[in-house]
Amino acid sequence: MSNVNRCSAPCLLIAAALAATLAMPAAAQWKWKDKAGQTQYSDLPPPASTPDADILQRPVPAAAPRPAAQAASGAASAPLLVPKGTDPELEAKKNKAEQEAAARKRAEDEKIAMAKLDNCARARVQLKAIDDGQRLSRINSKGEREFLDDKGRAEEAQRARTVIASDCK
Repeated sequence: MSNVNRCSAPCLLIAAALAATLAMPAAAQWKWKDKAGQTQYSDLPPPASTPDADILQRPVPAAAPRPAAQAASGAASAPLLVPKGTDPELEAKKNKAEQEAAARKRAEDEKIAMAKLDNCARARVQLKAIDDGQRLSRINSKGEREFLDDKGRAEEAQRARTVIASDCK
C-alpha cells in the first residue's frame, strides 16, 4: 500500500490538472463592439449587421490531429492555395468560342440583311407594277388563276408599302 500512497499525491495532482483543463469553460471566441460602442464577448458570432471593422477577435480554428508524417513536414504539407489567375488554355478556348459566336451572329445578321434587301426590291417592283396599272393575278386555294379587282389591287399595294416601310431602310 505504500506504493499507492506515494503515487496518489502526484497522480491526484495530474488528475486534478487534467480535470481542470477539460472542465475549463470555453473562452469567449468572439469579441466585438456593438452599436453602443460597448465590447461584447460571446462564443456565438456577432449579428450580421456588425461591420467587420468592429469585430476585434475571431475564433481560432482548432488544429485537427495530423499523422506524424504530416506533422514532421509542417507547412509543406498544407494544401497549396492556387492563385486566382487565368489558365492560358482556358482563356484561349473561351476567346475562340466568343469569336465563333460573334462570327455566327454576324453571318445571321448578314443573312437577315440580305433577305430584307431582297424583300425590299420585290416589294418595290410589285408596287411599281400596281401603280403602272398592270393586270395582276394570283393562284387561289383551288389552284385556279384569278385576276385582282380594285379591292385586291389596293390590298396588294398596301402590303407592298408595308414591306417597303419595314425592309427598305
